[in-house]
Amino acid sequence: MSVEGEPAACFHILLSGTLSMVRTVRGDEVETVRSDQRGVYSGAVRFYLDDQVTQNYAATVRAVTDCEFLALPANEFAAKFRQWFPMAVHLLEGLFVGTRNANELIGQRERLLALGKLTAGLTHELNNPAAAAVRASETLRERFAGMRHKLALLADGTIDGEQLRKLTSIQEKFIERIATAESLTPIQVSDREDELGDWLDERAVPGGWDLAPVFVAAGITTDDLTDLTNAVDAGFLEPALRWLAYTVETENLLLEIKDSTTRISTLVGAAKQYSQLDRAPHQNVDLHDGLKATLVMLSGKIKPGVRLVKDFDRTLPKVPAYAAELNQVWTNLIDNALDAVAGDGTVTIRTARDGDNALVEVIDTGPGVPEELRRRVFEPFFTTKGVGQGTGLGLDVSWRVVVNRHGGDLRVVSAPGDTHFQVRLPLRAPEQAPTTPG
Repeated sequence: MSVEGEPAACFHILLSGTLSMVRTVRGDEVETVRSDQRGVYSGAVRFYLDDQVTQNYAATVRAVTDCEFLALPANEFAAKFRQWFPMAVHLLEGLFVGTRNANELIGQRERLLALGKLTAGLTHELNNPAAAAVRASETLRERFAGMRHKLALLADGTIDGEQLRKLTSIQEKFIERIATAESLTPIQVSDREDELGDWLDERAVPGGWDLAPVFVAAGITTDDLTDLTNAVDAGFLEPALRWLAYTVETENLLLEIKDSTTRISTLVGAAKQYSQLDRAPHQNVDLHDGLKATLVMLSGKIKPGVRLVKDFDRTLPKVPAYAAELNQVWTNLIDNALDAVAGDGTVTIRTARDGDNALVEVIDTGPGVPEELRRRVFEPFFTTKGVGQGTGLGLDVSWRVVVNRHGGDLRVVSAPGDTHFQVRLPLRAPEQAPTTPG
């Protein structure tokens, strides 16, 4: 009889007896059909397509009892079938090829739409730190000019070297204070600015309202400024304060530029990790790297009202996988979870070990998937979203990647306010990498 995976040479029709049809799922045989009905068929069931597609037996068929089969050679039967039933062949070909082409076209469209959303989100995320770095650079240029001017006033020969040494010592103290400045509430900031402003007004320093916010942001207090009055003469207090303010602002601007460029570098690294352009297609991968990269790519879609929880088991070993394809799975599942909570709820990404499998769960507190729809969510073109909001291929593609490509399992467990999409991936590579059926 037929053996799963071998070239489909014959179209078999049961004439008598009982047959069993089994498929191999992750090394275990699962019986899908047992029948004694005369006329049931198996084998090269797409014989009428001839050589348009690669035809292999989709399952193994065994005789449970003594059986009699009519075995029709696929090629010869296809030629006669075309001769006898040309219109039937035309309709069957149209149905198969049309459905396949539609799936490919809409699948490409689905990928393009997903890529477009990710690109828009990434561009938005890159624009923010890039714009911040540009603004900080322009302001930094102005502050350096002001600092040079104030330094010239301080060093014009009317201030002795000892006062200048004390001033530079205070400057270093102010710079060190920036790194350890505590976070203040808006009320605390306002109170400290008022306190510093009053201190400056008492000493007739013009523009105290402009200097106070700079010093407060750096964690500088009136006690620090009192040390300054002991270091310089009263006539040099205002230039010294301005110079120190420029120093503090310059340091803060440099830190802002560093943070912005680091953010850009992180985003570029996440995009590189997500696309896996510089890596082998099949490799041992850390699932957490792909999950984190996907979250960065989708960060523009995470609304302020969404609480994101990452519950990662860092002891989870690497998994043999097609990393870029798994990243597409994470994209589909996380994107759907974000849609489900509609900007107000919790999305949890959890990893754990489940026997010989790695388990990845995407959990949301949305309305849930009704019981009558759970069996259909992985069907092609099935969607619970409104018209124009989805093609219904995201979960179908995810299922194919997880089950067909990786020999894993994808399922949904849902109740109102608690929906789990669970991905299980083998921790060991199969002897022969599974391929997507033709």
